[in-house]
Amino acid sequence: MNPILRDFPDRFETERLLIRAPRPGDGPMVYEAVMESLEQLKLWMPWAHQEMSPEIQEGISRQMHVHFLAREDLPLRLLIKDTGELVGGSGLHRFDWDVPRFEIGYWVRTKFEGQGYITEAVIGIANFAFEKLFAERVEIRMDENNTRSWRVAERTGFTLEGVLRNEARAVDGKLRNTRVYSMIRAEWLEKNTRRTTNDE
Repeated sequence: MNPILRDFPDRFETERLLIRAPRPGDGPMVYEAVMESLEQLKLWMPWAHQEMSPEIQEGISRQMHVHFLAREDLPLRLLIKDTGELVGGSGLHRFDWDVPRFEIGYWVRTKFEGQGYITEAVIGIANFAFEKLFAERVEIRMDENNTRSWRVAERTGFTLEGVLRNEARAVDGKLRNTRVYSMIRAEWLEKNTRRTTNDE
């Protein structure tokens, strides 16, 4: 099937979060969150080193909206359900519809660190990938030095498959090792079966 013909929701909820596709008008909200968190984001995110303004973020939000509609990339905003405040960003990236296989990426606004929002979001996004996109495999990759990021992967039940040595350049230009975590459909189904049984 042509990916652009695939129908699935552009929003869903977890216990505390509304998770949705980017929209026109998001730019100022994203700019505020990024600027509050810039020093931390610069440690890991290449895009955090680029020029920033509300107008630039608005343009990026509109491009993301188009990419989501075209099924070329599936970026997602993380918002608190009760207030609409932006917690951070995530999404399903670098995918292969033929498998289907997806990679989850994420960043968190500094003032919301340590409150479990990214863990909650990753669980919700993985469920979305397996339930709505019929994923067979979901990955999470990160710089080996980004311990907070790989602890999220481990808390959410992903399996460390290995470490790719000298796999990419870090934001400082030095070679980095990349940790690769994954969850496959059989593991996700088993977790859901255990959860359903325990709830009963």
